[in-house]
Amino acid sequence: MSLLFSPLTLRSVTLPNRIVVSPMCQYSATDGVPNDWHFVHLGSRAVGGAGLVFAEATAVEARGRISPQDVGIYNDEQVAAWKRITAFIKEHGAVPGIQLAHAGRKAFGDWVPVAPTTEPFPGLNTPEKLTHHTEIVKAFVDGALRAVEAGFEVLEIHAAHGYLLHEYYSPLTNEGSIEERIAVPVEVTAAVRAAVGPDVPVIVRISGTDWVEDGWTVDDSVVLAQALKAAGADLIDVSSGGNTAQAEIPVGPGYQVPLAEAVRRKADVPTGAVGLITEATQAEQVLADGSADLVLLARELLRDPYWPLHAAQKLGVEVRAPRQYARAF
Repeated sequence: MSLLFSPLTLRSVTLPNRIVVSPMCQYSATDGVPNDWHFVHLGSRAVGGAGLVFAEATAVEARGRISPQDVGIYNDEQVAAWKRITAFIKEHGAVPGIQLAHAGRKAFGDWVPVAPTTEPFPGLNTPEKLTHHTEIVKAFVDGALRAVEAGFEVLEIHAAHGYLLHEYYSPLTNEGSIEERIAVPVEVTAAVRAAVGPDVPVIVRISGTDWVEDGWTVDDSVVLAQALKAAGADLIDVSSGGNTAQAEIPVGPGYQVPLAEAVRRKADVPTGAVGLITEATQAEQVLADGSADLVLLARELLRDPYWPLHAAQKLGVEVRAPRQYARAF
């Protein structure tokens, strides 16, 4: 039996396999509205056999976009456009997921970014310091409710890569004790959980480490993961870095898997592993070792939307190809 092709149930949703399309920005939207590019990009990966297909980092308010070309989930026009995409993903056997995001000080547009600090990210605009976070919590809650209305069945809160919620908990961009710094991401998670109810899976992506001295560490991530679990998170998607331009990251095959394993073991919470996972046997081993419960692929699925079908063949697993493509199998 292949673990990679075994189902995983999160609350009321059962993923047909453990292969996840990682959220990947396409920089192809106008006014935050997804279009035919997003339909084809995400739809082809559902046809290709992934169990969970995440839309890219999707801004919960206009100033939270990473760039003016990023998608959003903060108005009715965006909701209507997403409905067509989520319906197609579901029609082809995958689960549609969305990453709810706010870029914080890493927003790059003709607006003033906001952050828990006034120190700009190198090369970007100086942010306005947030003194009250209630509007941020509300934006995430409103975005979550719109996402459910748009047909998304799994929600992921983006708290990694130097964006707003990461800026709150990292000592590089916020002051105070670890309990004080994690308060906003935990509050956002609890508020989203309360808003969408008990049936919708809520995942949180975190940066497991800042990769710099005096920055966020994997031990800190264990504390955060425990608090997020208590707030209602079902799984922690463990990435890393992004909050400083000075990090020396030891990039290599599966380089972030040990972070996911540490969080899973020490915080007793399901995790997802991401980062240069490219081979079927490698992905299978991540699950067999108990390092994670899901594997998220990014660039490899850009190169090959049908990677899951090819992985099944390599692992000797019988999967049903789309009927339109059946003669190729």
